[in-house]
Amino acid sequence: MRLLGVLMAAALLVSPGAALAQAKPKIGVTLHPYYSFVAHVVGDRAEVVPLIKVGFNVHNYEPQPDDLKRVMDFDALVTNGVGHDAFAAKIVQAAGMDGKLPIIYANDGVALIATAGYEGERKVPNSHTFVSITASIQQLYAIAEGLGKLHPDNAAYYRQNARAFATKLRQLKARYAQRIAGGGDMRIKVATIHGGYDYLLQEFGLEVTAVIEPAHGLSPSASQLRDTINKIKSADVNVIFSEIEFPDQVIDTIRNETGIRVYSFVHISDGPYTKEKFEEAIEYNMKQLTDAVLDVRGQKP
Repeated sequence: MRLLGVLMAAALLVSPGAALAQAKPKIGVTLHPYYSFVAHVVGDRAEVVPLIKVGFNVHNYEPQPDDLKRVMDFDALVTNGVGHDAFAAKIVQAAGMDGKLPIIYANDGVALIATAGYEGERKVPNSHTFVSITASIQQLYAIAEGLGKLHPDNAAYYRQNARAFATKLRQLKARYAQRIAGGGDMRIKVATIHGGYDYLLQEFGLEVTAVIEPAHGLSPSASQLRDTINKIKSADVNVIFSEIEFPDQVIDTIRNETGIRVYSFVHISDGPYTKEKFEEAIEYNMKQLTDAVLDVRGQKP
């Protein structure tokens, strides 16, 4: 009995360390799409943790005390890295983790395109690479490769999971591409409320003629809106894609002044972080896009 008591006491002493040794790595993510990508890649072999909580605007986010504590517990951080999550660098630096925390830049292998509608002198890379299929698959593989280097024992597992999800996404895109295949020409002129949909539109052979929002999160002034409406009319735009949460009064004005069809996209940047979020959102966007094309052609969506 005495020996049993000693063994039980010893077990209690070592069990916290044993549990710690078997703890799953914590992979931080900056944006909703990367939560989905990483969750598909790591499966049950890592924990995926959002860097910031739900409900904040990532474009003007400032680090919070809880963010600093959270990032110090990460084993790696997956970021967009081309302008969409600049807050991440601030958090990492403020937490004293600069150079200590492995950071995976999902867009390292993505061919970036310039932001449509940007009126500055220099071209600004469009950071919305996740609002697409092709660029998202490239990021999926970059994430799997980066995490595989950090966790060699899981590298093959990560690659397998990335391939499986990539295949599913390609099949999803093919299904929507088939909706508009062989049904007429693609001479459709597009205006967008927000300059974040270029990658998706490009995949379906469409280019943006005009962008209505002067900068993300800013409604156009009366003069900007008037100039954009004139540009839409002169360019023979025949479909407008809006952001689903954009102010209704601006959309109503544009619709009333131009008589042009308006369809809404989701930005994949709000609501709960879920494994399924990217797939659900990108399918919604592809349905809206292909509905618009069929509508302009005079075909029933």
